[in-house]
Amino acid sequence: MASRTSPIVLGNRALNRATLARQMLLERAPVEAGEAVSRLVGLQAQNVRPPYFQLHARLDGFRPDGLAAAMEAREVVRMVTLRSTIHTHTAHDALTLRPLVQAARDREVAQFRKGLGGVDLERLTRRVRAYVEEEPRTMAEIRAELLREWPGADPLGLSVAATRRLPLVQVTPRGVWGRSGQVRLTTVERWLGADAVAEAQERPLDVDGLVLRYLRAFGPASVKDMQVWAGTTRLREVFERLRPQLAAFRDVSGVELFDLPDAPRPDEDTPAPPRFLPEFDNLLLSHADRSRVVPPELKGRSWSGNQAHCTLLVDGFLAGLWRLEEGGGLTVELFDTVGAAQKELVVAEGERLLAGMTERSGSVRFASIRG
Repeated sequence: MASRTSPIVLGNRALNRATLARQMLLERAPVEAGEAVSRLVGLQAQNVRPPYFQLHARLDGFRPDGLAAAMEAREVVRMVTLRSTIHTHTAHDALTLRPLVQAARDREVAQFRKGLGGVDLERLTRRVRAYVEEEPRTMAEIRAELLREWPGADPLGLSVAATRRLPLVQVTPRGVWGRSGQVRLTTVERWLGADAVAEAQERPLDVDGLVLRYLRAFGPASVKDMQVWAGTTRLREVFERLRPQLAAFRDVSGVELFDLPDAPRPDEDTPAPPRFLPEFDNLLLSHADRSRVVPPELKGRSWSGNQAHCTLLVDGFLAGLWRLEEGGGLTVELFDTVGAAQKELVVAEGERLLAGMTERSGSVRFASIRG
């Protein structure tokens, strides 16, 4: 009887370098903003500015107007998808990925069923679609429209039902760098138009394809890792179906990890330059076990309550926090001592961020970490 070869064990540094390579954080990539958004399967975007800083950390020669132009051209959009949070997606992903996570969004509506007694959700969906496709509407306007028909319903429940039952996008100028605008919503189909819808129908995305894209962007990864990233469950059978075309590994805890056979897995000693990441960067949110980026002793240090901080990577791992100052300049707070050579690299990367992403003069300074 032939013996089965034991899977290769990948330590945290090996996983770190593999993930950073996929994330374009070992070396900046010479690609356009839209291609990067597709390659990363979206950028988390609760706030307007983080997607721009995410791409600055990853792309060679990135300027904010590159993503802004793609947004104004409707090549990328902002909408609720993964983990029920707002993401910036390409037009094709907005149309094809959202249906794959729709069941999870429907379960969110079910959590508000007590306040939605007597509300016909199918009728609500039709009414909201007609209302926002007439012209983009604010959430307050949508809620007021629904309360006219269901005055006794929970206003929050109505808002959740509207934004989860329908794929609503935030129309520009919201999300455009250097501009401001109230959040106004319409359906993704109305915003992107019939040609984009037809193209999405010709090139649909199924769950198998989504697993492969996740692994190419975040692997090697476990089933649970992807479930955390997508905010869904019951993906084990999908991974099992794909097993013949995947490579299998183990982490140091014995958890099985999957990957694409041809995906980059650099040597764990590959240099990783400092990178300044914004709050809510998917690098720190897309695995059940985040120790490939966040050292165990620093778990939870990138958050204060519900507030996420901007994070600094040194040698590929979380090493500190940073913030732009009102008067100009960038303040870095390190969790631990960093060698002189690495500190020089941090300063150089910080100066690059100031030059590329701000119109303010200033310098990089180091401060004591906040308690």
